[in-house]
Amino acid sequence: MTGDLAHAALKAFEGLPAATAGVGKDLVNEPMIRHWCEAMGDTSPAYEGPDAIAPPTMLQAWTMGGLSGHQGRSGAYDELFALLDGAGYTSVVATDCEQEYLRPLRPGDAITFDAVIESVSERKTTKLGTGHFVTTRMDVRADGELAGTHRFRILKYAPAARPRPEKKAARRPRPVVNRDNAAFWEGVREHRLLIQRCSSCGTLRFPWLPGCGACASQEWSTVEASGEGTVFSYVVMHHPPFPAFDPPYAVGLIELAEGVRIISNVVGVPYDKVRTGMPVRLEFMRVDEELELPVFRAGDSGPGSGGASGVVSGGESAVVPGGASGGEG
Repeated sequence: MTGDLAHAALKAFEGLPAATAGVGKDLVNEPMIRHWCEAMGDTSPAYEGPDAIAPPTMLQAWTMGGLSGHQGRSGAYDELFALLDGAGYTSVVATDCEQEYLRPLRPGDAITFDAVIESVSERKTTKLGTGHFVTTRMDVRADGELAGTHRFRILKYAPAARPRPEKKAARRPRPVVNRDNAAFWEGVREHRLLIQRCSSCGTLRFPWLPGCGACASQEWSTVEASGEGTVFSYVVMHHPPFPAFDPPYAVGLIELAEGVRIISNVVGVPYDKVRTGMPVRLEFMRVDEELELPVFRAGDSGPGSGGASGVVSGGESAVVPGGASGGEG
């Protein structure tokens, strides 16, 4: 919240010193001139040789205090800024500067300077925000002779409120579908949870794999899960947050009645009420127009059994079974 400052109160600072008896920390010197010219790409011969002068635009460089700063800043300058800060104009941006050159600076010149608060504007509104322009004028001397003036203007302002961009709902990550698990996801689209069964030894397996872990056969068929299961283990996800997920939520390792296990969400109870051994039943949750996922509801899920498991619309975070199964988003 910004306060209205009487312009007369700010005008009272005009003409007061901003810095007095400032002394340049270095004499005008050839190394600084060379570095400046290299940085600016200025190859003028006027800045080299026995009669070299400093580039005029280096005027302010000789007055800078470096990281340690200068000690000569006036109380009036600090008071003006405290007044602006107290009224809510706490941000600052440099807007422009003007320089006037009266005589060239040469290596060996000793620099001194004084600065004055030249003007404080009425309250202005800009795209950045509302505030006051403060202009200081620095008189730069070389061995006591006025060499140039430097006017520096800043805006002390309160940032304008910016409308927050509309937050778009994050899209749930898509499962990786490949030739080894495509039939699983086709079953999900039909609201069927399919388990692989080895055609050679009859072993059931989940997640889906190209070959049997018991006998290495690559021949297989499928069995449709009844949808009944229990929570074998679980975790509650708090951090880190992921787009499209709303923590905290429970992720369970569900042991199906057929004996295989699948990682998915436990829904229907608060995340902190999920327990090992809790009976659950399969449902299919629609995440968006393209994606449905198998989830498991704790407690009585109503009528239906086997392949006729319930269908819910996405309101609870689901974990995409990684590839064919297991894995948390």
